[in-house]
Amino acid sequence: MMQAVRFSKFGDPEVLEIVDLPDPHPAPGQVRIAVRAAGVNPSDWKKRRGLMDPELPQTMGYEAAGVVDEVGEGVTDVAVGDRVFGLSASGAAQAELAVLSYYAPIPASLDFPAAAALPAAIETATRALDQLGVEDGHTLLINGASGSVGSAAVQLAAARGARVIGTASPGNHDYLRSLGAEPVAYGEGLAARVRALAPSGVDVALDVAGSGVLPVLIDLAVGAGHVITVADFGGAQEHGVRFSSGDSGRAVYALGQIGELIESGRFSPPVTRTFPLAEVAEAHRAGEHGHVRGKLVLLVR
Repeated sequence: MMQAVRFSKFGDPEVLEIVDLPDPHPAPGQVRIAVRAAGVNPSDWKKRRGLMDPELPQTMGYEAAGVVDEVGEGVTDVAVGDRVFGLSASGAAQAELAVLSYYAPIPASLDFPAAAALPAAIETATRALDQLGVEDGHTLLINGASGSVGSAAVQLAAARGARVIGTASPGNHDYLRSLGAEPVAYGEGLAARVRALAPSGVDVALDVAGSGVLPVLIDLAVGAGHVITVADFGGAQEHGVRFSSGDSGRAVYALGQIGELIESGRFSPPVTRTFPLAEVAEAHRAGEHGHVRGKLVLLVR
């Protein structure tokens, strides 16, 4: 048996429990890890509130980092004892043991918390950049550029040769500059501030924050077809903008490519704020109610 995060009713963070569950085992092509750290995402509190899956009980966690302790049939690219990070298709990574469906070796310079902060952010960012067709010479506007997905998108777009303009609160502008973006404040007057940097508008725009700015992004990018949101499902439907989700195919190849960018100094993982696994409810409170820069990570052992 292993300890894992689970909830048996929807509600506030207090419904989260640490329970004993049977050890999972990998299917062909999967690996099992002894989890050292697991990422916490906004989708976690949406699940907990009953906004995603209706069934109960539910386990938690889509991303983790740890040490391989069992490999499924056909796995030849990693071995027991290797440090890996990746995505759990079963949504059960906040546990002592987790099965990863998609995984890659942890870059040598990263510890487990930093590695656990990567999978969801870099997959989401890469998928959106691919769907927008971001390439060398493009100007990309990112709404909500200082969070974990936004900061990943800034750096991944810059690595492709794009010019990046990013919205953030003024306190995060120096941080965005350090990542290679030109910062602008969000809020009223956003369009004018962007046009001061890019008079003819931008080629494409990515909404990570979901703060009701899709009409402004459509205007700046000259059409809804040049805008993608990963955060505003209702707004996407209303304004004819593509909502990017993993249902349309995940950019899991990004896991295997990020190591080279990190080791060459072209990608900095988000700063992590860590909590012991037993304090998962406190991590949820911090994420839901605070503007956390960087990434919340649970330490498992």
